[in-house]
Amino acid sequence: TYQESMNTVLTQECIRYNGLLAVMGLSLRETIKALKGLVVMSPELEGVSNAMYDNLVPEMWAAKAYPSLKPLSSWVGDLVERTRFVAAWISSGTPSVYWISGFFFPQAFLTGTLQNYARKNTFPIDTVSFSFQIMDNLQATQVAAGPE
Repeated sequence: TYQESMNTVLTQECIRYNGLLAVMGLSLRETIKALKGLVVMSPELEGVSNAMYDNLVPEMWAAKAYPSLKPLSSWVGDLVERTRFVAAWISSGTPSVYWISGFFFPQAFLTGTLQNYARKNTFPIDTVSFSFQIMDNLQATQVAAGPE
């Protein structure tokens, strides 16, 4: 619905992840062609090839990606989990638990959360803020639904 700011957050996340995946797909296809001698090996494609060999995230991808210090092998696994989270959100609806560090841009999620709360309770947005309670013993699987 219009009142659900998380729809905007989800749309923005999809745009960012789709942009990253498009750059990855194109650069991988072109790098394979260059390695086969079908196209000229540009400095950018050589950078992709060398980075992959060294288990580093290619600069071409890092420029479109979320901040990460992980080596390529871990980074790809992390990317798969992040896209699964977004895909599950699309297919199953608003999750009861969010993976905040899995967001491309977590600030948008935090702002959207405040906007939803302010709209629901008819508070001015600039009067609401977060307070936190650490719950070390709570597992995500124990949460059946999000907050009211």
